[in-house]
Amino acid sequence: MKKTNCILALIFLITVSTVGLVEAQTKYIDKAGKLVFEASEELFEPVKATNESVTVILDVSTNEMASLALVKGFRFKNSLMEEHFNENYIESETYPKATFKGKLLDFNFGDLTENMTEVTVDGKLELRGKEKQIRTTLKAMKSDNLIIIQGSFKLTPGDFDIEIPNVVKNKIAKEIVVSLDFNLKQK
Repeated sequence: MKKTNCILALIFLITVSTVGLVEAQTKYIDKAGKLVFEASEELFEPVKATNESVTVILDVSTNEMASLALVKGFRFKNSLMEEHFNENYIESETYPKATFKGKLLDFNFGDLTENMTEVTVDGKLELRGKEKQIRTTLKAMKSDNLIIIQGSFKLTPGDFDIEIPNVVKNKIAKEIVVSLDFNLKQK
């Protein structure tokens, strides 16, 4: 009886370990993902910031994708612009992060090659306590053990109840272009 229990316990441990290993192989992560947003108007100083510490997770078994960007991680060339962004527009002390949760539609990891292919992503972006539905086409490819995802989408300050003062209203684009570049590796 003791021998049977030991064998059953061993089989259980092997099964749990194998399931955990298979599950881990379906997740890809990037802790240094890149987001760039640009809200520049042609005749004025560029309104552009980059965040190179975005965390992104993709589960290729479910096609679910999630990302987290700390708002204070966005860097501007002009430090005063960065200060205004954090204090007056995004209120990063109150709303320290931006998150995205969504799904890659009609995505099959096994079909990825070293050539860029289009894939649609659908999900919700949360910023300043407000949610915005995002549906856009991205480009994805496989390179060695990486999944590379690149693309862009557009937002407006009004999507997140961001009020632009009249004094600078003409210096900031009505549509903000957000570009992304993620290099996800197997977790």
